[in-house]
Amino acid sequence: MTSPMPGRPADGRRTGPSAGRPVSFWATIASTAILVIAGAAISIVALRGSSAPAGAGADAALPKGVSTAVPAPTADPRSGPRAAPLARSAPVHIRIPAIAVNAPVIGLGLNADGTIQVPPLANHNLTGWYKYGPTPGQQGPAVIVGHVDSLTGPSVFYELKDLRKGDTIYVTLADGQRPAFTVDWVQEAAKDSFPTSAVYGKVTYQGLRLITCG
Repeated sequence: MTSPMPGRPADGRRTGPSAGRPVSFWATIASTAILVIAGAAISIVALRGSSAPAGAGADAALPKGVSTAVPAPTADPRSGPRAAPLARSAPVHIRIPAIAVNAPVIGLGLNADGTIQVPPLANHNLTGWYKYGPTPGQQGPAVIVGHVDSLTGPSVFYELKDLRKGDTIYVTLADGQRPAFTVDWVQEAAKDSFPTSAVYGKVTYQGLRLITCG
């Protein structure tokens, strides 16, 4: 059983510890993480032509990381058809038909030590959105994390590594809009050289990053 990558914002912001984070969980962290990069390509419903607002949604706080190495992409998320940026609205659900993911999304902040919170380990079908970053459909990198497994079995992102370029990810937002994203690439990164700045840093398109452990 493993956790998504740790994080701390550049401004030193803190929140309380996440729910469902047993000590033994952190003692079994794996050595790798799976990262899926996707760009917004289509929309299930009409998208409002609004620009990304200033503040947290447009300028993601950079979580603490052990490296700022930039990943080597096999595709450019800015290529292909584009959708207009959406207004900020928290994600509430994610669906990935290719790997049978159909799960709610909760907001996640940071632990007292600056690491990113994770969803409760006991709930296998639950994902979490990094709430100090953009929401899916805004310009910038929206980040959703999920567990790969636990002692009691596989979790929501167990098959994340099996996604392929061109697969579609559907996200439902609190305001009812449903942006869709197309997978551009899947990457496995060592946890001791995780590309934090590339994952959480500014981009000029509506991006989505899905993270789990390998």
